[in-house]
Amino acid sequence: MALSDREWRLIREESRRGPLNMALDEIAAETAAEGGPRTVRVYQWRPSTLSLGYRQAPESVAWDYCDREEITVTRRPTGGGGIYHDRYGDISYSIIAPADELPGDLMETYELLCEPVFDALERLGIDAQFTDEKMPAIHQPACYLRELHPAHDIVAEGRKISGNAQYRRKDAVIQHGSLKFDLDAERHLSVFSNPDTEPEEFRERVTTMAEQAGADRAEAVGAVEAALREWADAEEGSWTDDELARADERAEAKFEREAWVRDREDPTE
Repeated sequence: MALSDREWRLIREESRRGPLNMALDEIAAETAAEGGPRTVRVYQWRPSTLSLGYRQAPESVAWDYCDREEITVTRRPTGGGGIYHDRYGDISYSIIAPADELPGDLMETYELLCEPVFDALERLGIDAQFTDEKMPAIHQPACYLRELHPAHDIVAEGRKISGNAQYRRKDAVIQHGSLKFDLDAERHLSVFSNPDTEPEEFRERVTTMAEQAGADRAEAVGAVEAALREWADAEEGSWTDDELARADERAEAKFEREAWVRDREDPTE
């Protein structure tokens, strides 16, 4: 049975705090694994958030700067480097489905689940592809400045425009990613301690949907939502009250806790 023959819901762009966004991914994975709808979603981060990769060292974070600028810090269950998210420059998405409905091979799954990302970019007239060569790291703790990898880093005109990562649970797969709509290189770099990287280097490595397509943000979000909806043949949907309540509890118990954010210890296990 094709993925699009299953029950999918599209949750259109919404703004939530960083820990709750990560908790909602986990709750959606539980819903899908228990026979409920699979989820495609688009979301913003409010307030601005630095999401750390699972194995990222806490020493790489400029904690004083984040505190002063009221930037939330949370940790993703997926690998990779840190990403600064705000309500304007970042467009985030997640695709969540039962593990037994997806390929067992990691690369095959990336190719399948990145199809709507490429479709969204194509709708905006952006010629994008997986990078065809590994490019050296500029600042390893930062997702957009790490070594580019052909499996999951998407580039346009040779510059990174989207980073994507997977969390493969026993019963479900979460893929989420960031598409750059616009870039505040100075602020993005400032969330990291001692980046030893100039904003101009960041702009040379990274491009944006606004730069490539001249689109406004609403148009870009609409392209991402439409691509996800058509790829999954999804119905527009929403979270249930139970899911929201459980996600609030998960965010408080895990994704807001220092044990998880700084020490990578899951207090819920």
